[in-house]
Amino acid sequence: MEILIDTVNLDEIKKYNQMLNLSGVTSNPTIIKKEGKVDFFEHLRQVREIIGPEKTLHVQAVGATAQEIIADAHRVLKEIDQQVYIKIPTNEQGLEAMKTLKSEGVHITATAIYTVFQGELAIAAGADYLAPYYNRMLNMNIDAPQVIAELAHAISLSASQTKILAASFHNVAQVTAAIKNGAQAVTIGTDVVAAGLNAPMIAAAVTDFKKDWVSLYGDQTIADLK
Repeated sequence: MEILIDTVNLDEIKKYNQMLNLSGVTSNPTIIKKEGKVDFFEHLRQVREIIGPEKTLHVQAVGATAQEIIADAHRVLKEIDQQVYIKIPTNEQGLEAMKTLKSEGVHITATAIYTVFQGELAIAAGADYLAPYYNRMLNMNIDAPQVIAELAHAISLSASQTKILAASFHNVAQVTAAIKNGAQAVTIGTDVVAAGLNAPMIAAAVTDFKKDWVSLYGDQTIADLK
């Protein structure tokens, strides 16, 4: 299971890279906008410096045509490094760009996936990751768990190396459902991670353990015992 975070906030990346066994970081223009008009390439180089060369960094192309997407990809790879995964929307222009870029050996994350058909075409194009938008699918009355399950089945049948990188989560229940239905990777907003780790019942359990320990051994840790 691969866990990625969907943010370009440097402090958050440092925090969660230290806390979790992160597999990488994902970004898009909406995520970047939260940080203001940063120096795009320098900021992403700093992200890479934090996570290191072994973890995946996913950057969205913004061009509308296939040639614009390809040009975006080439610039990103030149300015950051050749290991970046280029995020490309799974539409007509995007699929054309994926075909060209894969022939060049570029890592591709196929995004904006809402249907099994899109995912199957991206698998055929050689995409390394498929990014189905879980919560957005639910908002459109699309059965997100079923889409992920069918994509997982399609990958298995084709013996493809493509992985499902589920995205767009509103809560932790959606994350666990995506994993249950076959997603090999998830990218999670830091607000969702924080909500899942700061639930009141977790704090209550920790408090109870602390009270019981103090009642027996006083206000000291195990390491402090004489």
